[in-house]
Amino acid sequence: MTNIAFAPLAGAFLALDNAETWVLAAFILFVGLLIYLGVPGMLTRALDARAVAIREQLEEARQLREEAQARLAKFERQQHEVSRLADEIVASARKDAESAAAQAKLDLEASVARRLAAAEDQIAMAEADAVRAVRDGAVDAAIGAARKILSERYQGDAASALLDQGVKEVAARVN
Repeated sequence: MTNIAFAPLAGAFLALDNAETWVLAAFILFVGLLIYLGVPGMLTRALDARAVAIREQLEEARQLREEAQARLAKFERQQHEVSRLADEIVASARKDAESAAAQAKLDLEASVARRLAAAEDQIAMAEADAVRAVRDGAVDAAIGAARKILSERYQGDAASALLDQGVKEVAARVN
C-alpha cells in the first residue's frame, strides 16, 4: 500500500513553481551574500571587541572594588586612631581634672590652716591685750588705793615721797 498523501509532494520539492523552493533559494543566496561580504567575520570581530570591552570593564570594576576596599580599610584605621586619640584626650583631661581637684583641696587646706593660724594669733593678741588691760587696771586700782591710804595717813612732803616710792615698787612687781 502506498501513501497517497505524500505522492504529489515527492517531486514537487524542487519544482520552480513551488514557493518553498524560492524561499530556500533566497535564503541560500542571502547566507552566501552574507558570507561573501564578510558579515560573520564582522560579527566575530564585533563580539570579540565586545568581549574585550566587557573584560576591561570587569578589570576596571575589580580595580575600583580593590581601591574602595583599601579606602575603607584606611578609613577604619583612621577611625580607630581617632577613637584611641579621643580616649587618650578624655583620660588626660580626667587626670588633669583630678590633679586640679587635688591641688585645689591642698590649696584650700593650706588656706584654712593659714586662716586658723591667723585667728589663733589674733586670739592670743587679744588675750595678751586683755591680760595687759586687766594688769594695768589692777595697777591703777592699787596705785589709787595706795594713794588714798597714804594720803589719809601721811600729809605733806613725806607723803609725796612715800607715794612715789610705793608706785615704783608696785609697778616693778606687776611688770
